[in-house]
Amino acid sequence: MTTTSRTRSASASRSQSSAATAIANHPEPERDCPLCPRLVEFRETIRAREPGWHNAPVQSFGDRNAALLIVGLAPGLQGANRTGRPFTGDYAGDLLYATLIAFGFAKGVYQARPDDGLTLIDCRISNAVRCVPPQNKPLPIEIRTCRQFLNATLADMPRVRAIVALGRVAHDSTVKALDLRAAAAPFAHGAVHDAGAVKLYDSYHCSRYNTNTGVLTPAMFESVFAKVRADLD
Repeated sequence: MTTTSRTRSASASRSQSSAATAIANHPEPERDCPLCPRLVEFRETIRAREPGWHNAPVQSFGDRNAALLIVGLAPGLQGANRTGRPFTGDYAGDLLYATLIAFGFAKGVYQARPDDGLTLIDCRISNAVRCVPPQNKPLPIEIRTCRQFLNATLADMPRVRAIVALGRVAHDSTVKALDLRAAAAPFAHGAVHDAGAVKLYDSYHCSRYNTNTGVLTPAMFESVFAKVRADLD
């Protein structure tokens, strides 16, 4: 390798390192986040097919000073990927937002669109993976890659005391973000895990599939948030 080539290589490495650091220190990915090639390709395909949709990483919804963070799996194709707000536009949002309103974590009327005026109270909602994955199934490498944004989101929430993980993927990613041992914090619906000043609450995901098959009932889902409400109060 020539001196010029080594210089260019070192310069490129520094540039990539600086870009990675900038991304890691920001709680939200940019609109054209390039980190996961398969998700980028899928995003571009949907943009071409549905140019009026959001079709970009979905940012967290709610106040960074909230005490409660809810972590889902990833944006749904016709839900958050279409509307641009977590859990907005598909069945999972119907159950989630109704429950949040019932327990005082949201106010207003949920109408499945981002301009419905619904607001969160001491609550923030995010996802383990910020871009919509094909068949709603992110790959392990995509979950690992996107965890930097979950880490940054947690670091950006100075008052967070409770985290509700919706489903095993959200649970596993949050456990790693909290630096907990997986064996010490196994996923189970209704389980609560201590992570210092923060408690992690597990719930089955509020998807239509889980509710239609009876894996999750509204009463089971509400019991998780009743526990969170009682602990925060």
